[in-house]
Order: sequence, then C-alpha cells, then structure tokens
Amino acid sequence: MTQSAVESAIYAEDLAKSFGEVQALRGINLAVPRGTVLGVLGPNGAGKTTAVRILTTLLQPTRGRALVEGRDVVREAPAVRRLIGLSGQSAAIQEELTGQENLEIIGRLYHLSRQRARERAGELLERFDLVDAAGRTAKTYSGGMQRRLDLAASLVGDPKVLFLDEPTTGLDPRSRLGMWEIIRGLVAGGATLLLTTQYLDEADELADQIVVIDHGLVIAAGTSEELKSRVGGDVLEFTVPDRSQIADAVIAVAAVGEGEPKADKETGVVNVGVGGRGSDALIDAVRGLDAVGVRTQGLALRRPSLDDVFLALTGHAAEEDEDGPADGKRGGRANRRGRAQAGSSAGRTS
Repeated sequence: MTQSAVESAIYAEDLAKSFGEVQALRGINLAVPRGTVLGVLGPNGAGKTTAVRILTTLLQPTRGRALVEGRDVVREAPAVRRLIGLSGQSAAIQEELTGQENLEIIGRLYHLSRQRARERAGELLERFDLVDAAGRTAKTYSGGMQRRLDLAASLVGDPKVLFLDEPTTGLDPRSRLGMWEIIRGLVAGGATLLLTTQYLDEADELADQIVVIDHGLVIAAGTSEELKSRVGGDVLEFTVPDRSQIADAVIAVAAVGEGEPKADKETGVVNVGVGGRGSDALIDAVRGLDAVGVRTQGLALRRPSLDDVFLALTGHAAEEDEDGPADGKRGGRANRRGRAQAGSSAGRTS
C-alpha cells in the first residue's frame, strides 16, 4: 500500500502492541483510502482485534502511530472518537431495553437533544428494518436483528469511518447476506470501512483491498484477485468418501500438481495447485487415482479462492480471533465503553 497519511481515512505505521512478553502486533502498516473497504484477515490470535482496538482508541500502542482522518489515535483520542463508529464481535446492546431505547441512549451519550436522539433512533430503525420491533426489548430479537441494532447504534453519531469487527459472526446465511447489503449501502453513502472477518468469502465479496495478518505482521496485501494470483493457476479438488484412502489419494496426485497436496481428514477434501496444466492435470489425476483404486467425488478444476491463499500464506485456516491476554471475548464491554467515550468526548469538544 502506497497511500500517504494525508490521503488515507485510516493510516497505521509500524504499529505494535505487547502484553507483557506477548507481542500481539509486531509492527503493521495500513493505509485505507476514503470511501473504500479494507478487509483484514488472519488466523486465530493474528492481531486483528488488537489493531481495531488501537485504531478506535480503546488500547494504546506500544510503538508506532495511527491516524484516523488525520487525527492521532493517542494524542487526539477525543477527536478520533467523534469521527468513528465501532461494531464489535459481540452485540453491544442492552437486552433489557427496547430497540428504540438503546438507540436513544447512544444519542444522548453523543449529547444530542432528547428530541433529536428520538428522531435519529427512528431514522436508523427504519434504515435497518427494525421499526416493527422498535418497542420490543432487545432480548426478544433474533441474532440477526441484534446485529442490525448493534450496527445501527454504531451509526448514531454519523461516523465518517466505521470499524466492523467480525460483524456477521454467528449469523445464518440469510442474515449474513442482509448484513452485506447494509455494508454496501454504507460504502455507497461515502463511509470508509475497516472490516475484520473470519469468512474469506465475505472479504472477497465486500473488500476493495485485503490485508492478511499473521503473528502480528501484515504478510500480504492487495486486491482479492492479486492475492489469488499468488497461488498461481488452477486448483484440482475432489472428495474422498472413504477417509482411510486419503493418504493413497494424496500420493496419487502428488506428481500432478505444483507443491504438496493438502488434505482435510475430517471432510475428505483433497486439493493441489496445478499451475497452467489444466485438463492435462485432470486426466493424469484420474489415471493415478484409478491405478490405486481410490474412489472420489466432485473431481474438478477450479480457480484459486481466498481459502487457498490463506492456507498458502499462513499454513492455518481462518478462525475466530482471540488476540492475546487483553483481547479475550470482551467485545461487548469494549464496544459499550468506546461508545460511551465517544459520546462524552463529542459533548466536551464540540
């Protein structure tokens, strides 16, 4: 990324964070142009949530600097909080309050008048298709509805920059697609988003640029297609119904591809990159598997996916983030604290 600090809505330079002897971030660099979506991917413990908490002023870095809309997240934290919205891994709503009451309280924290807070809550309830449930307590909401209410709460202050930390975790496929449409609408309206996710298809679908973080470092960055091109060529993939034959299947296709085949013993899926060999590799694989008597399902060539990129770069699958000792499952509390700070700061400095 070559964006400068001045041109970027979000900018981080050599950003590091240690918790005692644990280095959650080792010096990451980010630059997010205004009006775009940056997807941040990384395996369990990579540092994604630590980075978000620093960028949203909830943690201070051990080293480096970070700017949001040109404001330093440490020296100008109150100003940064006026500019941002945050939706964490856990919905940060008060379940005993109604949807309307949740949003009105956030509005009052931003020192909106009582009337304006009520109006803003109504606007967001309509925008997120929650009008019919506005008078119900949030604990009666479905998981998808709670996530929509949480995202609505992060928008009460009309932020220029929005941080979404795994916003669709735990949602059913239909709710995920609905959240994707909301996110697209926010970007179309001019917002800048930083999106962490454990769903690689989500980054593929929504992000203009993607960074992959592993062990506290950015190990790859680019568009989805640029990252896929790093794997190179097509991927041969098939399923072995009889799991006892997986080892034989791997040996049979080892000479077909470029690099070692990868096998998932639980699902029985085997895949291997074949570069530009295409149909020749497919024919050779069929012959090799037949020769050792391995029965397969769904044997085919496909383009590389972000899953392939992820495995090639990190050697891990994408999993839910648990970044270090200070990054346990406290998304809800941290999120509420961030909003309270944002509202209080907005009132004092406006």
